[in-house]
Amino acid sequence: MTRELAELPGPAIATTLTADSIIVLPTGAVEHHGPHLPLSTDLLVADLMSARIVDAAVGAGLDVWRLPAIPYTKSNEHHWAPGTMYIGWDTFMRTLVDLGRSIANTPAKTLVFYNGHGGNTALLMVALRELHIEFGLRTFLINAAMPAGDGIDGPDERGFGIHGGHAETSVVMALRPDLVDLSLAQRWVPDQIADYEHIKFNGGAVAFGWQSNDFGPSGVIGDPTAATAAYGQQLVERSIAKGVAELEEISRFNK
Repeated sequence: MTRELAELPGPAIATTLTADSIIVLPTGAVEHHGPHLPLSTDLLVADLMSARIVDAAVGAGLDVWRLPAIPYTKSNEHHWAPGTMYIGWDTFMRTLVDLGRSIANTPAKTLVFYNGHGGNTALLMVALRELHIEFGLRTFLINAAMPAGDGIDGPDERGFGIHGGHAETSVVMALRPDLVDLSLAQRWVPDQIADYEHIKFNGGAVAFGWQSNDFGPSGVIGDPTAATAAYGQQLVERSIAKGVAELEEISRFNK
């Protein structure tokens, strides 16, 4: 049986889903990723990886279903680059709330966002609470894991490989190698801020507002020059195993 929820006929929802069913909603983006990666990079990651994780989770005995991915999200940090397609934060939030209302109209009571775009994370965290309070849904967020480049598994991106860098490029090479042109890849690591102790992109005590071309004209933040499909496949396999373990824990959370 398909686990793509949109492929079911409407009346089957009432007899197929239960209060224990988990619905996975991928959230991607269509945005500039430098000259070497497609605009659809984050959408590809969210869509293809969530499909593989759901299939593996079903194989492990979990009652998991998947909705079609949301392609247009919060990407205004790349607004300057032609090809970036984004919606406002308020439009995105209203979309999430409206979809939550629709999901609450099914027997399923658990919603998991599988997110492929870091710019969505803050809003998705807000949505988790809003959907829980307004509709009584059990809500969770899984972010696609992309190592930020510490020099162990690839070039040292000084922890700033967050956009179009080594890991992300390698994953797209594993998933859709036809869409990657590594001959156009260049290193764009913001060394000028890498030594700050408190101000960081991720995990620092002090956050800051930014757009992607603050750190170079390509909009890339990282070093994709040594990316390989083999490393990308390792990350894909790790992500699938991690995703199944996360969904298993979600299935028994707070029961």
